[in-house]
Amino acid sequence: MENITSAQNARVKSWAKLQTKKGRQASQTYLLDGWHLVQEAINHDGKLHAVMATAEQLEAHMADVPHGVPIFQITDDIAKKLSDLVTPQGIFAEVTMPSATRDPHFIHDGAWLFLDGIQDPGNVGTMVRTADAAGFAGVVFGEGSVDMYSPKALRAMQGSQFHVQTTTGDLKEWTTAFVDNGINVYGTQLDPEAADLFMVEPQTQFGLIMGNEGQGMDAELAAATSQNLYIPLTEQAESLNVGVAAGIAMFALKAR
Repeated sequence: MENITSAQNARVKSWAKLQTKKGRQASQTYLLDGWHLVQEAINHDGKLHAVMATAEQLEAHMADVPHGVPIFQITDDIAKKLSDLVTPQGIFAEVTMPSATRDPHFIHDGAWLFLDGIQDPGNVGTMVRTADAAGFAGVVFGEGSVDMYSPKALRAMQGSQFHVQTTTGDLKEWTTAFVDNGINVYGTQLDPEAADLFMVEPQTQFGLIMGNEGQGMDAELAAATSQNLYIPLTEQAESLNVGVAAGIAMFALKAR
């Protein structure tokens, strides 16, 4: 175990760069902040490059770090440099990014959530966690969606990215591939031709598209779906938060 006390240390500088998308792409690794996320990576075979923790956190968790993973003791000041939180917990892990892309033509298992330009990390985290809870196979981050490895998105996902497959991709390509293989893809849209979500028979295999918080689904993408759906609302509410709407749709469509 190496003890690092200076924020100017080269390792600290390289870890700090993982707070940025550019830094993550350059190293093909990302940073987990907090014991719960580090533990999820350990329990679900995340490829850990290093664990960095304050003396207090090492005392609590060092025995749980897999043999062979380099461990670095850091100061509270370094912990603050590595975190975007005001009061970080003081334990981090550098983890390898999984393969960023998959071929949709060879996806034939389970239900998949497609994120079309979802920009709020909290909404993304809510949807990935809900996809995990609803038993979805995976989540595809389409163009314009927030980086799944940003610190805020990772905190919001709470480790669910280790339980479901996550990938980036062209949602038009994914939608076409699913439909060509006889797999329904449902969009979510307030449209006269859209169907009531609750009138659709639950299924085990399908795609579900959730559109941008402000603009909704891409028009070309909406035209390529098997069917677009709406959630019937009562009283005076005009719309739902996209994370809430996704949760309702996922549990309504997914056969148990």
